[in-house]
Amino acid sequence: MRCIVFAYHEIGYVCLEELICYGAEVPCLFTHKDDPDEKIWFRRPIEIAEKYSIPVYTPKNLREGNWYELIKSLDPDVIFSFYYRLMIPMDIIEIPKIGAFNMHGSLLPKFRGRAPVNWVLVKGEKKTGVTLHYMVEKPDAGDIIGQKEVEIDFEDTGRTLLLKLAVASRELLREMLPLIEGRQFKRIPQTGESSYYGGRKPEDGMINWEEDALTIYNLIRAVTHPYPGAFTYLDGKKLFIWWAKPVEGETNIKPGTVITKNPLVVSTGKNMLRLITVQLEGDKEMDATEFATKYNIENKMLGRN
Repeated sequence: MRCIVFAYHEIGYVCLEELICYGAEVPCLFTHKDDPDEKIWFRRPIEIAEKYSIPVYTPKNLREGNWYELIKSLDPDVIFSFYYRLMIPMDIIEIPKIGAFNMHGSLLPKFRGRAPVNWVLVKGEKKTGVTLHYMVEKPDAGDIIGQKEVEIDFEDTGRTLLLKLAVASRELLREMLPLIEGRQFKRIPQTGESSYYGGRKPEDGMINWEEDALTIYNLIRAVTHPYPGAFTYLDGKKLFIWWAKPVEGETNIKPGTVITKNPLVVSTGKNMLRLITVQLEGDKEMDATEFATKYNIENKMLGRN
């Protein structure tokens, strides 16, 4: 089976590796140049391509240049997209004999769009998964050919959850490849409750202390390392909260108020939040109690004020 692959990130790495293990012929890889402003904590499919001498292309725009002609000339049976960040034009999607398929990091039709791993945590979901589906003109809307569910643990972060989804992606692809090659898979239209979310920006990590402690915790774990982080403000400086835990118990204190220094506990719209690891703009990351003592922040207000 001849497969042209569009891929990036950890899921791109494991899926390309699985294709090679299956014995698929991969005449080329389309991927991205690393962004100097992005923390590259994951393995990249280009590492697999270099190992197996697979030609690599990194176009910024698939509509410009002769990419359609190149892909057409390679006569693929299948096109796969594994965490590739560009929309693939319909004329390219229609080239392969069997079909063009995308591996998406959620249980479609829920959490279509960008950053599904982070969004499911922000929204407090208890489960997610990966979906292999037909690519169509509208993002993440094509018929499903396979899904694999993943449980979300209470302490999962964006990083740990993405690594779980990478394992599930490999397992799902391993199950589906013989069915795809034999054209024995089923097409299942997407039905039921759907949702779509856009990409996340660093400024989306700002904490609203009026929200309940669990909601704030879900934001923190969704964007903690290696992502840009959840933050608030202390005396006009940005304060990153890299880890925290919700604490039950009601107070009449205004949300965002530091209640105690040891442990460092802050009031919220409902219940309280114990800060565990923090970092003030211009300072090092440190234990929250150490930080509270250093800056003497008891009874101070966090947030814009």
